[in-house]
Amino acid sequence: MTQDEIWRLSATGLTALTRTGELSAEEAVSASLARMNTVNPALNAVVENLSAEALERARALDTARAAGAAPGPLHGVPVTIKINVDQQGHATSNGVTALKDLIAPGDAPVVDNLQKAGAVVIGRTNTPEFSFRADTDNPLFGRTHNPWGRHISPGGSSGGAGAAVMAGIGALAHGNDIGGSLRFPAAANGAVTVKPGLGRVPAWNPSQTAERGLLAQLMSVQGLITRCAEDLHLSMPALIAPDPRDPFHVPMPWHGEALDGPIKVAFTKNTHGYELHPEVEAALDFARDALSDAGYSVEEVEPPHVFEAGRAGYRALMGEIYALMKADVDAAGSQTVRDIFAVYFQEFPPFAGDELLQVMAGRTHYARQWSLFMEDYPLVLSPFLPQPFFRPDRDTEGAAGVHEVLGCAVYSYAMNFLGLPAASVPARLAQLPDGPQPINVQIAARRWREDLAVDASAAIEARAGRMCLPLWEKMQAGGTS
Repeated sequence: MTQDEIWRLSATGLTALTRTGELSAEEAVSASLARMNTVNPALNAVVENLSAEALERARALDTARAAGAAPGPLHGVPVTIKINVDQQGHATSNGVTALKDLIAPGDAPVVDNLQKAGAVVIGRTNTPEFSFRADTDNPLFGRTHNPWGRHISPGGSSGGAGAAVMAGIGALAHGNDIGGSLRFPAAANGAVTVKPGLGRVPAWNPSQTAERGLLAQLMSVQGLITRCAEDLHLSMPALIAPDPRDPFHVPMPWHGEALDGPIKVAFTKNTHGYELHPEVEAALDFARDALSDAGYSVEEVEPPHVFEAGRAGYRALMGEIYALMKADVDAAGSQTVRDIFAVYFQEFPPFAGDELLQVMAGRTHYARQWSLFMEDYPLVLSPFLPQPFFRPDRDTEGAAGVHEVLGCAVYSYAMNFLGLPAASVPARLAQLPDGPQPINVQIAARRWREDLAVDASAAIEARAGRMCLPLWEKMQAGGTS
């Protein structure tokens, strides 16, 4: 196989060759590194190139396999790691210049788990300052660009991850999500992801000097961004392997029990007062029809308290951020990010004192209502954003910009507050005035049933096609690949 054929393979297709020895880990990694060297200069998605150590590790994997060692489930799969997670010997800068020399003393659980499964880290991907924007730019490494074109933000905070994997830089991209930071980049770039539920993926940074606030602990999760749904089924079982450094990790299998009868899906187009763009509505209709034809029972019905739970949860998170993080942002953040945070606090007035405690207590009420609802409807198909993805730096344009970027994203952060899994999958390639643009939908699932959300994503993808294919054609036609 040529290098051009190898980097195009999904992780599933790649491991079918590397695990049998038909393709070496070194060949797989070399092809991804060549692709990275070709396209990354125009994207700035990978901000730390780990070519030398990646090739060394790939050769070690090949040597071990030749000596009789059993290959792992991700043997030789090139992956990227987001720069806000610890990787031993590398800076966990989080996009902040003041943290550029914060060298990790050890690997985070997600890095450990990926490497134990045989994956090879080829680079570290960009994030906005403090990983707290839905766009990706920072003074330390600069802006990441969307491979679809510079008229679309790459999303955030895992924007480097989303741009990299869709451009063909590695088959898997690590990211994380406290309010949408896996799903925003997936939607921006036309990738597939599932935000795991609370407790599914072990998390901790050995470099951290203090524990995170309670709401950050309850809302933030680690995950992967991929080019196709089947790669989530391949890779997530490795990512969820237990690690004692996360005392709240729940050691459950990836696949749950089969459900009786056709799985019922609650379907909603309700955007809670925000205008629903015709292209987003068309994507929702497409996804509904794809699921119906795949044997799901799709019913138009409203899930409980989405807007209320989402806004309450994000205002509570802003209360915690204001108390625990604002001083760091003021001290180490750029003027741009300080201005954005000021508008965040206007868009989501922070709860404080007794009111914050009451809202945190009320989280259980919302979660219980969803738990009861999902006894009847194990899946919920909804918009992710009511409009096509926004342009770069839209969140720097005052209250209107932040309102468009985050204010309308209630289906995103509501899932974080509830601790429920939620997948994002492209259902349409919209032909908009500035150029083609993917439109993703969201599929929320019962607690512990990420696998159901990924199954539904695969059913939609089977009809819509993998969005990387028209993207690579576009990149080639534009001379960027």
